[in-house]
Amino acid sequence: MTTTLQAANVRAPVRVVPAMAAQEGAGVLIHRALGMPMLPDLDPFLMLDEFKNDDPKAYMAGFPDHPHRGMETVTYMLAGAMSHADNQGNRGRLGPGDVQWMTAGRGIVHSEMPQQEQGIMWGFQLWVNLAAKDKMMKPRYQEIKADTIPAVARADGVRVKVIAGTFDGTAGPINGIGVDPTYLDVAVPKGGVFEHAVRDGYNAFVYVFDGTSVTVGEGDRARPVPRGSIAVLGPGDSVRLAAPASDARALLIAGRPLNEPVVKYGPFVMNTREQIFEAIEDFQSGRF
Repeated sequence: MTTTLQAANVRAPVRVVPAMAAQEGAGVLIHRALGMPMLPDLDPFLMLDEFKNDDPKAYMAGFPDHPHRGMETVTYMLAGAMSHADNQGNRGRLGPGDVQWMTAGRGIVHSEMPQQEQGIMWGFQLWVNLAAKDKMMKPRYQEIKADTIPAVARADGVRVKVIAGTFDGTAGPINGIGVDPTYLDVAVPKGGVFEHAVRDGYNAFVYVFDGTSVTVGEGDRARPVPRGSIAVLGPGDSVRLAAPASDARALLIAGRPLNEPVVKYGPFVMNTREQIFEAIEDFQSGRF
């Protein structure tokens, strides 16, 4: 049964922004919802890309070797297969429903390459900032297979995959992340409603990736969010999603803001320009 939340506390969208088409890696077509001129970031989140293509020419070149420092990358696959490898000897493969949460920390060089020559490739990559005290930590991975990610199915037809955080008493498998993230894949049937508590003071957004649209918020403060758009949520302690026109699916992502200076240069995210110069020098000198 869906719990009714106080209307005064339901977060309303303060911005609704369509994702922007772009190219990444060696020419992979993506749609960027966060990390673009209209929406540069949402502390602690730096970027959200959706990649969805059934034309191999749009994804086969993949993401060859590239560095990261000072942040985390989160890859969530919906369809297709991707391999990863890094300069520390780590190897892995992500298939449908799998998640990888990589903490780059002080520096890593890795690649992400398609493991298919036909069919659809669909998924997301989220970038999460690291606190200043954690930016030079040792790199690590959390690789989570689809069959170990819990899914909560409600009697009203709402279904939620819990990647990080907690929903209806079910905790996701991702742990030890400094910004205390919530990462939910929410499926709402036509006419259905999803409600969930999100801590006041945490930044949160909704990205609609399937269906016609999702109505975010409640009452006269609610707004329709079309497929392929991101809704930045205002203050409050709960989130309400409704699917009036069709079955719909969306990501709900929230986290504790770091409230620290952010200096970005490509795949490096630090707190000062001097630290960026140091990251470039360390990478060019082979110290990653």
